[in-house]
Order: sequence, then structure tokens, then C-alpha cells
Amino acid sequence: ASLCAVPEDYLTETLTTRVVEARRESFTVRLRPAQAAEAKDALAKALYGRLFSFLVRQINASIATQLEGSRCTISVLDIFGFECFAHNSFEQLCINYTNEKLQQQFNSFVFKMEQAEYEREAIVWSFIDYPDNQ
Repeated sequence: ASLCAVPEDYLTETLTTRVVEARRESFTVRLRPAQAAEAKDALAKALYGRLFSFLVRQINASIATQLEGSRCTISVLDIFGFECFAHNSFEQLCINYTNEKLQQQFNSFVFKMEQAEYEREAIVWSFIDYPDNQ
């Protein structure tokens, strides 16, 4: 609550209730625990999204250059190649990060573990050199 600059009781009420309006009357209805959890998750996603956008703006401002024809960027290469979005989101970064971790797990299993097993069993094989960008 303090990070959002709102009173704790206000945040608690906002995440655990909803207001229903009918016939010019308003009723406050308590959310079920699963609904409150969804509200909390939606708030967290929104906060992380805004923080990510803020960080991108700050980084872009710090690496901006005044040289004509020159442009500085930060890009993410994922396992499926380059993606070019007009606006990247925190959610997209999480997806790309997860994909990279899955690719590292696959590489570890297929290359490192298999080659280690070949060595343990003294199987003749050719070493496979692959990029390990951990």
C-alpha cells in the first residue's frame, strides 16, 4: 500500500470488494477468495507493466544520442528469432525470458547431459560445440 501511496485499508477494501450499482443504489459486495486473488494478480501485473514501461523510458533517455543517423537500442533476441514490436511489454519480456530458460534446459539435457553420459560410458562420439549463453 505504501508503494502505491494509498492507505492500507483502502487497498485491502479495493482488492476484496466490488461495487454493484442497481436502480440508482450502490451495494458493496465481498469478493470470494479466488476473485480477490485475481484482483491482486491484476494489480501486480499492472504495476509490473508500468514499472517496466518506466524503466524502458529511463533507459531510452539515458542512451539517446544526438548524432545524426545514429540510434541506440536495446533488443532481445529470443529462440525464435527477432521480434519487432512498436511497443514491448513486461509480459512479452517474461514470455521471452521463459522461452530462453526452456531453451537452456533443452540444451542442457540434449547436449551437456548426453555428452557427459557418452564420456561415462566411453562411447566414441564427436563433441558438439554449441553456444551456451547462460
